[in-house]
Amino acid sequence: MFFPLLKGLLLGFSIAAPVGPIGILCMRRTLTLGRLHGFLSGLGAATADAIYGFIAGFGLTLITSFLLDQKVILQLVGGLFLIYLGVQTFRSKPAAHAAKATGDTLFKSYASTLLLTITNPMTIMSFVGAFAGLGLGGSGDAGFTPAIALVIGVFTGSALWWFLLSLVIGIFRDRIQGTAFLWINRMSGLMLIAFGLFAVMGLLFRE
Repeated sequence: MFFPLLKGLLLGFSIAAPVGPIGILCMRRTLTLGRLHGFLSGLGAATADAIYGFIAGFGLTLITSFLLDQKVILQLVGGLFLIYLGVQTFRSKPAAHAAKATGDTLFKSYASTLLLTITNPMTIMSFVGAFAGLGLGGSGDAGFTPAIALVIGVFTGSALWWFLLSLVIGIFRDRIQGTAFLWINRMSGLMLIAFGLFAVMGLLFRE
């Protein structure tokens, strides 16, 4: 059980680490809303990673095939949602203090990144490719318990990355003042819009 857990841990961490729209969103929320919002934003992505890791790890080919068949609509929904978040972020005024950690706002931070990651078809493809390429789910990982350990490892590894990211970025929050937050919102918003447009435009140029 230890080795599947370790494999999942490393895989979850490595898939979460590349900076993309989720990373930008997490960093922006950490800087403007506080560490808890940033971490929960990342935790939403970690949950989606665990769900897709579960699907890939247990070899649920029917669900995997369905998700890949629906990748166009998923990419469209994810891209439009990114554009929406980008516009909202660009237009938002910087808060003087970190947002209060109420259940409603924290849930929004968590749920928005969960939706974004779930609607990214590249996530499931990354896990399927990684599991196949690294031999995960093979004879050494066969059985219910090792597979569960693998999924727990994926979630823990991904969550660990988001915890470290929000922790480090949160340190800089105390050193940022004045109009810097306004530019953080604008730059973050533009990058999120760019990611969203790239996803949507990619559908128009599909072969």
